[in-house]
Amino acid sequence: MEAHQAVSATDILLSEGVILLGAAVLFVMLFRRFGLGAVLGYLVAGALVGPQGLGLVGGGESKLAIAEIGIVLLLFLVGLELHPARLWRLKRDIFALGLAQVVLCGCILTAIIFYSTGFSWGAAIALGLPLALSSTAQVLPGLKSSGRINSPFGEKVFSILLFQDLSIVPLITIVAALSRNPADAGGPPGWMMAGYTIAAIAGLVLAGRFILRPLLGLVGRMGEREMFVVVGLFTVLAAAALMHSLHLSTALGAFVAGVMLADSPYRHEIEADVEPFRSILLGLFFLAVGMVLDLRAVAANPLFVLSMAVVLVATKAAIITGLARLFGMEWRPALGAGLLLSQGGEFGFVLFTQAQNALLIAPEAASLFAAIVTFSMATTPFLMLFARRFEFAKPKDQHLPGPEDAPRGSAIIVGYGRFGQTVAQMLMGHGFGVTLIDKKPAQIEVSSRFDMKVYYGDGTRMDLLHRAGADEARLIAFCIDDPSLDSRALQPIAQAFPQAALMVRAFDRRQVLELQDMDLAGIVREVYESAICMGVQAMQSLGVPDGEVEEVERQYRQNDAQRMALQTEHGSLLAAKDLMYRPGKSMRLLSRGDGEKA
Repeated sequence: MEAHQAVSATDILLSEGVILLGAAVLFVMLFRRFGLGAVLGYLVAGALVGPQGLGLVGGGESKLAIAEIGIVLLLFLVGLELHPARLWRLKRDIFALGLAQVVLCGCILTAIIFYSTGFSWGAAIALGLPLALSSTAQVLPGLKSSGRINSPFGEKVFSILLFQDLSIVPLITIVAALSRNPADAGGPPGWMMAGYTIAAIAGLVLAGRFILRPLLGLVGRMGEREMFVVVGLFTVLAAAALMHSLHLSTALGAFVAGVMLADSPYRHEIEADVEPFRSILLGLFFLAVGMVLDLRAVAANPLFVLSMAVVLVATKAAIITGLARLFGMEWRPALGAGLLLSQGGEFGFVLFTQAQNALLIAPEAASLFAAIVTFSMATTPFLMLFARRFEFAKPKDQHLPGPEDAPRGSAIIVGYGRFGQTVAQMLMGHGFGVTLIDKKPAQIEVSSRFDMKVYYGDGTRMDLLHRAGADEARLIAFCIDDPSLDSRALQPIAQAFPQAALMVRAFDRRQVLELQDMDLAGIVREVYESAICMGVQAMQSLGVPDGEVEEVERQYRQNDAQRMALQTEHGSLLAAKDLMYRPGKSMRLLSRGDGEKA
């Protein structure tokens, strides 16, 4: 009997897995093809095959509980992006602008729900406050893939998103305090939860400093890459489990763990290893959300759902734009930020479930407002495109022409700083026509004093490259100092302009590894040649004969190329670390064998 049940469970798992993944692949590809994003594809796929749709897959609630680990992993990766020093630098935007946005949007949306529906104040609060949160899963990947995450605009948006993620803890506390479920009466009071939160964060910080980092150092010396996967997942799940045991936000625990590793030398290794699990589980989360939607309740109130989605987007866009202006942003990027953050977020689904379990709202209401969040998310891809037009403030007292005014040439140089100037002048010296693009007004103004025509704009944007004549260019060289420029940002450009050779200025070896899958005409580490030059001069100043200096340079270049090839093959910076020169291990020793003395 037990064997029969085990076989049945296995059969169900396999059949439902095939159906879910098949639907996900189909709809995600379809929605991406039309520029609507993967999140909506997952939601629609889950709704279609779930119990309320075709009924091909059941158990949406149980899958949702498992898939929430995807949200935990997302917050862990967000934390990895934040060095503590950067977190401190952004403290005003995070804790002032972010706080103002959540409180103001939450209060106004709560009032709208209360006065426009028959919900009680408790239900309106449980529904209105979660609607103040935006979709980190939609907005953050877009900022990262376009290289805008470290721009002033990106940091403002990121700061608001970060505070929204941090606010999950107090929002859950508010819902618990309003609970009408007798089972919640035995839970800890709010002041105790706050104390637990502070103590748990302090414990995670100490564990990260005195346990996790030495452990990562030991794993790094072992050179076993799969151990980074184990340690990374252990870190996430342990932090989440600690918070869960204290009835706190599991996502907050994962975020703190990520911040503690943000300045670790192994950050990139862990990020690369955890990312696939995050993508899979986050996709499963949105599939499960689609499965638990009550489509009959939505179909019975389509006008209410659509109108509330419009009200949600318009209200948040207006409030965030106004707040961004108060915090020093020009009106164009302020409007761009408002449009970008105007949708509801994935944490709304989690909080609606909490409110339903607290008996504050009926299951039908949870489904209606989950549908409202879903429809607001559907506007995001279109609003993202529109928001990019407003990302940069127009420079005051001057008009900077865009690249549509540029004469067509053989090459486009993106970034006319110290690096781009050398590349451009060498091409011009041979008589090639070159279009210069830079997004820094100050750099454009300085260049004009030297009679150099530089056009204003973000050269990583597809629409701007089209206007600059990239369809006819034979070369596009990205000479910008942007470590986040990776294959996700460059692949669409390579596909759109296949006739143009792409070249990239890389910040370091990590960026070279991130671009290894691209078919680039050239990639140059920005300080590689100049560092070799100084190394040569250093040996000359120490009296090394010219012949030996040339031999050392030749061997170093050969050795570095071999290291890079092995790192690319294994996808790890730790690969070929034995080829590095250290005290007591010189080229002379290597030429005679490590065990012999020179």
